[in-house]
Amino acid sequence: MTVKPRTSLCALALLALMPCGAAAAAQAEAAPQDAPTDMRTLWASLWQDAQSWYANVDFAALAISCAAAAAIFLVVYLGLSLGLRTISARLNTAGERSDREGGYLSRARSAATLAGHVLQRTSGLFILITALHASGFALALPEAVRNLSHSIFIIAFVIQCALWATALATQWLEGVAAQRAGEHRAISGATTIIGLIVRTALWSLALMLILDNLGFDITALVAGLGVGGIAIGLAAQNILGDLFASLSIVLDKPFEIGDFIISGDYMGTVERIGLKTTRLRSLSGEQVVISNADLLTSRVRNYKRMAERRVVFAVGVTYGTPADSLQKIPKIIREAIESQEKTRFDRSNFVAYGDFSLNFETVYYILSREYNLYADIHEAILLAIYRRFADEKIDFAFPTQSIHVERFPSHPPEQNGAEGSPAQDT
Repeated sequence: MTVKPRTSLCALALLALMPCGAAAAAQAEAAPQDAPTDMRTLWASLWQDAQSWYANVDFAALAISCAAAAAIFLVVYLGLSLGLRTISARLNTAGERSDREGGYLSRARSAATLAGHVLQRTSGLFILITALHASGFALALPEAVRNLSHSIFIIAFVIQCALWATALATQWLEGVAAQRAGEHRAISGATTIIGLIVRTALWSLALMLILDNLGFDITALVAGLGVGGIAIGLAAQNILGDLFASLSIVLDKPFEIGDFIISGDYMGTVERIGLKTTRLRSLSGEQVVISNADLLTSRVRNYKRMAERRVVFAVGVTYGTPADSLQKIPKIIREAIESQEKTRFDRSNFVAYGDFSLNFETVYYILSREYNLYADIHEAILLAIYRRFADEKIDFAFPTQSIHVERFPSHPPEQNGAEGSPAQDT
């Protein structure tokens, strides 16, 4: 008869010790260095909750809950599996016609194809864990079991998000590389390296989120990664700068292979765009190698994209030219320009009195970017102006100087009597 009081006392002792155990668990969570003790406490609490749940379980209600949980599991698992598969297939089908249509619709379907590929990376294990987690809400599970299920679901969700983000970045970079592979050989290497950097960053973030969800203190880890990232960034600053500059050139396309560009004191035709440098073939024949970062930080003139060429030139005539002839000069120049094909006259004006000439300024356009065509047309215009000036008796001015000589008197002026006069004999 003394057993029951002892059992009651033991039970009361256990109940009294439970807050202490909870406090100890809280202290274990607050101390990152005692992570193994924290895990042992967690499993001990889980085992105790499981025993308590089993002792108080109502098997009839349990059967009903299990049936509801099974139904929820089947609905969630089949719904996610079939739904994701159907949506992915339809997105891929909608994107198959993107190559045959342009404009906004083509870009939208390309995005649909990208989304379809991303959804295909959904893991079956993630769908299974999601269904199990959802079915657990229909069961009266112990709190420790419910917390464990929630933690497993969060870890699976973080990993799945990392898979989706990795697939998105990989598919986008591969699409860019496939579109530009024929134009730039550098894009393949650049996208490979950038893809590696993106995947490393994504999975590092996922690992830190998982460790934080498991109760570990990741402050030191984040600080270490930050310091390491700064050190690596400083060590590879120039290399990474040229790498991203190469990708910027390929994507933004300020110039392409075959374009004639001028950057600072250098000019030439673009022969190759690499990961670190761009190579030009200059007019004198040598190859000029320029860093990609230097190209992006400088002013680049791309003559390949010139729709038309603006030409400005001046003509000077002598100061003795009559006013009537001066009025004819703009008309003469205009007729000379309009007589040539692929030209558009803008203006011709008497603009200034020069040191030795009366100056006229003329502006016209050549409707082509070809330099050789510009040279031929401009030569023909200048010859036509020369012939017309000869017919009109108009003289071109050239640098001259007029020297005016003033004539001095032949005898010096007479001097006053006192100053400098010769001495007289007395």
